[in-house]
Amino acid sequence: MTQKKFLSRVLITFLVIASFSSFTYGQADSSAVEAPAAASAGEIPTDPARISEGESLFKGNCASCHKIDQKLVGPALANVYDRAPSIDWIVSFIQNSQKVIQSGDEYANNLYEEYNKVQMTAFPTFNRDQILSILGYIKDQTENKAAVAATATTPGGDVSVETGSTIPPAYLNAIMIGLVVVLVLILVVLVLITTVLQKYLKQRDDLAPEDREIVDSSTSLGNFLRSKPVIFLTIFLFAAISFKVVINQLYAVGVQIGYAPEQPIAFSHKLHAGQYEIDCQYCHTGVRKSKSANIPSPNICMNCHSAILTESEQIKKIYAAVDNNQPIEWVRVHNLPDLAYFNHSQHVKVGNIECQTCHGPIEEMEVVQQYSLLTMGWCIDCHRKTEVNTKDNAYYDKLVELHDQESKEALKVEDIGGLECSKCHY
Repeated sequence: MTQKKFLSRVLITFLVIASFSSFTYGQADSSAVEAPAAASAGEIPTDPARISEGESLFKGNCASCHKIDQKLVGPALANVYDRAPSIDWIVSFIQNSQKVIQSGDEYANNLYEEYNKVQMTAFPTFNRDQILSILGYIKDQTENKAAVAATATTPGGDVSVETGSTIPPAYLNAIMIGLVVVLVLILVVLVLITTVLQKYLKQRDDLAPEDREIVDSSTSLGNFLRSKPVIFLTIFLFAAISFKVVINQLYAVGVQIGYAPEQPIAFSHKLHAGQYEIDCQYCHTGVRKSKSANIPSPNICMNCHSAILTESEQIKKIYAAVDNNQPIEWVRVHNLPDLAYFNHSQHVKVGNIECQTCHGPIEEMEVVQQYSLLTMGWCIDCHRKTEVNTKDNAYYDKLVELHDQESKEALKVEDIGGLECSKCHY
């Protein structure tokens, strides 16, 4: 692939929309050129369906290079529709930025120069309505964030913060330790009271012979420890604890929760998926369309890093892999046994399962680790609890009809064969 084509993939979004943003939005020197008359935002849709469509398009194609409220690879996109020459200009630039630049358009060329002549990927398949939907999402996010900021800065404004009712594990541990300490103190107090009473009763001369025998009797620690009840209790507790430990260890065979191997290149999901909000499927291209989610190849990394952090020692490892035509040997984190079948697209696209359901808060992980059990029991439990989304899907109509005749409960995965052995083992 030529360098020109490589660069053309650098910005997966419309560096377009973003670009004009930075040009008028933070340029303070006298060499800056004023943008033409602002575009009218009257065409930008405001209905939730179009905004939702725009969000999907933005996150799938733009979020790797642009954010709404701050610069990323390209400039921030807040109010971009008010800074561009026109809506038509935005549409043309997104569909083919190089064509607009080569036409001699002054505004486009200023942007191109400002961003070091990095080419934006052309999106000829995006029609006008799709681009307007993206602008609708940007406008919605811009206005929402502005409203939140206004509320936060209003004197005397009340900002309600909901707090969860769940007790943190650390507090539960502290409570348990406190209870143990209280029980020990009670035991010490009882021993002291018993000792004092025994001394008092020994000094009395009016005790009956049978009472005197009880008071004068002494129980040594050795005799107590050698008594049959104590020996039985000790053996029972030892056997029970040993049995529990053995069972736990057997159940833990093949379970690797917390497994976080060292990777050949330090990659932060917290930075990429969290801070920069890059959609998972941008790097893991097969997650919605194939059995495997796919581990990203070096060329996907180079879409951005041919222009970003080029001097980083970690990024140089990507260059070396590309130059030597060698794959990066990433260490697999989530492993299923060969006897188990799992299809990513079936769960993500059809089942609408979010990545975090199985992989945990991946956008918060500096180093990726296995979050869930990934055991057979864990999968079965999920199939028993998860409801099937049958809305607007004629495939399920007959199954829903038959299910409703037998049960008033919602249709679950287990009701459509989710617990059959051959579903996962064949």
